[in-house]
Amino acid sequence: MLAALSLLLAGLAPAATADSGSLRDVVLVGNSSDGTVTLLDGHTFKNLGSINVIPDKQALFDSWDIFRKALHDIIVSQTQGEHYVDDAHLSPDGRTVYVSRGTLGDAAAFDVATGKELWRTDIAGSKADHAALSPDGTRFIVSAIASSKAQALDTATGAVVGEFATGSYPHENMYSADGKHIYNMSIGVTSFPKALNFLKGTKAVTVVDAATLKVVKTYTFDYGVRPAVITPDETTMYAQLSYLNGFVEYDLATGKIAKTVQMPFSDKAAALSPDDYPQNSAHHGMAFNGAKTKLCDVGTIDDYTAVISRPALTTDGFVNYPTDALPYWATTSADGNYCLVTLSNLDQVSVVDYRTAKEVARVDVGDFPQRERLGKVDESALGGLTAP
Repeated sequence: MLAALSLLLAGLAPAATADSGSLRDVVLVGNSSDGTVTLLDGHTFKNLGSINVIPDKQALFDSWDIFRKALHDIIVSQTQGEHYVDDAHLSPDGRTVYVSRGTLGDAAAFDVATGKELWRTDIAGSKADHAALSPDGTRFIVSAIASSKAQALDTATGAVVGEFATGSYPHENMYSADGKHIYNMSIGVTSFPKALNFLKGTKAVTVVDAATLKVVKTYTFDYGVRPAVITPDETTMYAQLSYLNGFVEYDLATGKIAKTVQMPFSDKAAALSPDDYPQNSAHHGMAFNGAKTKLCDVGTIDDYTAVISRPALTTDGFVNYPTDALPYWATTSADGNYCLVTLSNLDQVSVVDYRTAKEVARVDVGDFPQRERLGKVDESALGGLTAP
């Protein structure tokens, strides 16, 4: 089957035509365990190569004192292994990649063409989580997961230029469609069992003014808010919640859940205890198609991706993966027609057609892929990538 899918890979769409000088649409895939970022062509999804974003790893380890090393070991134990790349974004000019480096507890910038580290900044609490890049490319927003806040870094220098308070264990950051707001989702302390949910802290969506970083609204939840998508008019959010095998439709005007969609359990998932869910996640990965008429819902413990039509929230179909493939994130292609799903335990990205709810390709990437982000890369910088 994979051989057939590989044949489809080249025929998904014509190669991208640069629409801004020498820029080319790409998908960045953060390979958490091997500390690389893979670039896929944004239209054919061909693997273009990767960037090593932990060239200074050993030097950092050597520079830490005994207390910093002990803290690192605790974090690695809680996250069940090293997670070097949590998130990655490309600068608007396509020449710099910004990375939040999970268990290294920092953020760093690298020149795509040379691989040179441009700056490195420690994040409060020594663990860096999800990140977002401002539309103008001047700010890199990183969740300081152990410090209940998100920090804003100047992308030119790496300097911390602001921060805002969040719920406990801040996770996803995203900008609104118009760029005026930042939404931060917090998940609560994941190391506590479900029975101690009341001790996990505040689970919330924090909305801040993107210019001033002042909190303008907070929505609280009973359980952690996982990946989510928000309509461009900021009236509706579709969000996955800790332990929920599905997702909710949330009315941002009233601050209430309008509908809870329970998705089917796989046989494997039905036999799991909630405390065995990876980082409390039942479903972890959600995206809109380009027209905002469909949702891509990633069933992490179920080993499937579901395509859902809205507004009725009916299921068009499922793409099923091998047991324990660990599908863990979703991003929509530049043309809006495909949902790209990371299969963390298979070191692959699954390409799912929104129109047919079928998998049309599978692409090999690095070790333990997680977050994917869209970007544009300067064609002249591609020579600096390590070949796949």
